[in-house]
Amino acid sequence: MEVIYGLIPGMLLLGLVAVVVLFWAARSGQFDDLEGDGQRILMDEDADAEEARRFPDAEIDRKASSQDSASSGEKRRS
Repeated sequence: MEVIYGLIPGMLLLGLVAVVVLFWAARSGQFDDLEGDGQRILMDEDADAEEARRFPDAEIDRKASSQDSASSGEKRRS
């Protein structure tokens, strides 16, 4: 029974710390975008960055091919 005299203030202190952390998280914007992470995982932006890291020459090839196609389009117009 004597242990309860130490546990009650400890639990009150722990509860107060949890409430303070909750309010800090709410004020700092931790709960602003709850669905963003779930939607972000479905987007392909990361796949392009990963492909560029695995095949660094592919980015150069894409730029060169887009410039070639743009210059050939100008030749066709003239």
